[in-house]
Amino acid sequence: MVFAAYCVLLTAYCFSPVRAQIEDEPPPPPPPPRAIAQGRDVEVETIRVDTELVDLNVSVFSRDDGRGGVGELGKQDFLVMENGSPEEISFFASASEPFDLVLLLDLSGSTVKKLGLIRKSAIRFVEAARPTDRIGVVTFTDAAAVVSPLTADRAALVERIKTMGKPLGGTNFWDALSFVLKKSFEPRDPSRRQAVIVMSDGVDNGLPGVPGPGSMIEYEDLLEMVRTSETIVIPIYLDTEREMLKEHKATAEAYELARKQLLELAAESGSLLYSARKVEDLKGVYEQVIRDLGRVYSIGYHPKNQRRDGAWRAVTVRLVNRPDLAARTRRGYYAK
Repeated sequence: MVFAAYCVLLTAYCFSPVRAQIEDEPPPPPPPPRAIAQGRDVEVETIRVDTELVDLNVSVFSRDDGRGGVGELGKQDFLVMENGSPEEISFFASASEPFDLVLLLDLSGSTVKKLGLIRKSAIRFVEAARPTDRIGVVTFTDAAAVVSPLTADRAALVERIKTMGKPLGGTNFWDALSFVLKKSFEPRDPSRRQAVIVMSDGVDNGLPGVPGPGSMIEYEDLLEMVRTSETIVIPIYLDTEREMLKEHKATAEAYELARKQLLELAAESGSLLYSARKVEDLKGVYEQVIRDLGRVYSIGYHPKNQRRDGAWRAVTVRLVNRPDLAARTRRGYYAK
């Protein structure tokens, strides 16, 4: 069932460079710790709660393929429920709150041959971001390289991107994402939200059928890291399959598994998986990502059930009297 659902989503992506994953199926029963969320109207956050406040990042999309108008929403437009019971929203931040954004760029494989285009698209991403957002850039092959730490200095950032050099090595995608989640947002600024925008085909050398040593971190451990992180992970699938199969550097099965994993990472983070058929498509995809990030609301509540029994608490978020819109975030939390 899980694999079939992913196949349906992946088929949809083949016909559009950018496609929002919004479905109308009812939510499934509470999942185990490593279960993967299925597409549905609202997905909610998996958080290990160490304080009384449960924090949710809620993305709002038009049902018109996620591209229509949304408008500014208020606290009164959202309904939060835990295990089917309504909760009172005690914290609400509008979509205008600033982000710390890290652009994580895969420069391995066939993408390295198009470094100039990747530089240009990264600069366009910087230009499309809101003036209040800080941006950092990290590249990776078999190791991550910090092109620029988080900064609000757009001119300095663009100059650093222009000097981004041609790397050597394999593809340790899982290690690179782990590095960004652990290091790139420290020290954390509680007044700013965090997101990682990953441009990659997702093919780590640790996958079956891919030659060379892979990441040190196991994929399941990375998935758990994303599941419990406050940082939104937004994957952009860059299709390099034809080139890599031609050069015998990966198998079709490895690409199929990589796409499935990118979908899992997006689902566990409560975000969307975007797709670019070629590097030239990244400009439009980046602009769509920036627009969608402008529709992310921060919502917090103090659960009525204060027991820390380690049980799964299913959380749903609904939009009140807005059938034209859908919301997406993570799926719940373990009360620890």
